[in-house]
Amino acid sequence: MKTTRNDVRNVAIIAHVDHGKTTLVDELLKQSGVFRANQEVQERVMDSNDIERERGITILSKNTAVYYKDTKINIIDTPGHADFGGEVERVLKMVNGVILLVDAFEGAMPQTKFVLQKALALDLKVIVCINKIDRPEARPDEVVDEVLELLMDLDASDEQLDCPFLYASAKNGFAVKDLADERKDMIPLFETVMDYIPAPEGDPDAGTQILISTIDYNEYVGRIGVGKVDNGSIRVNQEVMLVNHHEPDKKKKVKINKLYEFDGLNKVEVTEANIGAIVAISGIADIHIGDTLCDLENPEPIPFQKISEPTIAMNFIVNDSPLAGQEGKFITSRHIRDRLYRELNTDVSLRVEDTDSADCFKVSGRGELHLSVLIENMRREGFEFAVSKAEVLYHTDERGRKLEPMELAYVDVPEEFSGSVIQRLSERKGELQGMSPTSDGNTRLEFEIPARGLIGFRGDFMTMTKGQGILNTTFDSYAPYKGDIQYRKQGSLIAFESGESVAYGLFSAQDRGTLFIGAGEKVYAGMVIGQNGKAEDIELNVCKTKHLTNTRSSSADEALKLTTPKVLSLEQALEFIDSDELLEVTPTSLRIRKRILDARMRKRSSQK
Repeated sequence: MKTTRNDVRNVAIIAHVDHGKTTLVDELLKQSGVFRANQEVQERVMDSNDIERERGITILSKNTAVYYKDTKINIIDTPGHADFGGEVERVLKMVNGVILLVDAFEGAMPQTKFVLQKALALDLKVIVCINKIDRPEARPDEVVDEVLELLMDLDASDEQLDCPFLYASAKNGFAVKDLADERKDMIPLFETVMDYIPAPEGDPDAGTQILISTIDYNEYVGRIGVGKVDNGSIRVNQEVMLVNHHEPDKKKKVKINKLYEFDGLNKVEVTEANIGAIVAISGIADIHIGDTLCDLENPEPIPFQKISEPTIAMNFIVNDSPLAGQEGKFITSRHIRDRLYRELNTDVSLRVEDTDSADCFKVSGRGELHLSVLIENMRREGFEFAVSKAEVLYHTDERGRKLEPMELAYVDVPEEFSGSVIQRLSERKGELQGMSPTSDGNTRLEFEIPARGLIGFRGDFMTMTKGQGILNTTFDSYAPYKGDIQYRKQGSLIAFESGESVAYGLFSAQDRGTLFIGAGEKVYAGMVIGQNGKAEDIELNVCKTKHLTNTRSSSADEALKLTTPKVLSLEQALEFIDSDELLEVTPTSLRIRKRILDARMRKRSSQK
């Protein structure tokens, strides 16, 4: 018989990138007394890895728990980027409701729609929280209307439309039910969660049932499965059956070694957990997302939606350039292979495949950001390797037609740039679906565009809109191939010989285009040192020095004025490389190079 467990609430916080989810969780932790009064707390304490802190984005969903009066509130902080959408879909299975956070100035954004759709489909209760109402340009009343419109667009039921609205400033630590109320603390939000989010239900006398929704990984204990106790209870040393809804043949008897619940930011060991509890389980070596742990007598898997498939792929290759092995600690194919397969422990949207060559691995992910975060992490750990240009993954339908992934792109730009953005996206096979003015005087353009049309577009887009444009994309569907796209109109400037770049050589090279390197840098034949102003590739000698004669002195060189080189970030370099080029990644350098370094061989292969 189903019963309700009233001393627990499970809730996820969902929102678009940068609308304040992680800051809100910080405040809830502080005000529920998780930290001591004099304890120093980092900002955005939930973003635990370096890249999350630097970029101000959440990549992995995190669990935490706070107490309000006598009730334990389990909170899950989710990522906002579509590239990490695989994370969001799964964690929603653990909760009974969501707090939808919307910026009081930006309003409802594309990703808000993406995550909200998933929550409504699972019939979860929604609390809408309009955040950042202390911003000078905040427009909370209009944003409420926008959210209601969005709910109607997503076919929300009458009950879902009748959801509570709160106004908050996570940064200043208050939430209110009405804009005129006194702004002092987060209690109104805690109260709303208690009143409106249903307590978890389950049958305490039934057999154990736990769906694993996320995987954590720790070097000491290996894989840790996190999930909610749906029915029954679970104890340490209990024997359970591991089954999976999508793999009917999977049946394995396993034993629970250690059991944890969340308390504040820590995992606390417990001996037993009952319905509604969110638990972490260690000691099961090959536990995966979507597995269900059940009773031995009656193993019944819990259904869950399949994880969204990757849409783009890159090759990770052992570095074989003339400078290989000088800067990295881990350089062999075995090191790279082990590291990529280890990443699969925690990242479910990633795929890694061996290729015909022992030195090359095909890595597929949800988008450029998804893969660039992996590259940056590996680079910081001391790995050295090369990567190819990102390519989309095609499917074929039953009629043998080639299908490619299509994205919906939402572009907000000042009106004067809209013409050039439309032109550029049309060149990349984008089709304009709609155009409307936004409340802050910009123009919103909606495009349907092949995923490959967006590869390498962001840098271009930022230059074109002078940094004022906002581009958001979400995966739409697979559609018939739209034809070839020309990515880059300019060619590359290529070093002609190996050595060290010299001011004299660079001075004559800089008239040909934009340089990526300065004087005194190591170069090798076939390395890309800049971008040509015209369409073809040019080879240049940047290592040549001036011949000294009786009448000339070397000090005359000091008058040469070099322009500042354009140093590319990892994202910019990944966007710049063409299909016949590779990006060499080491802990200290990023170098672009031609796939075939020898100029004659390169010419022969292009003639073929």
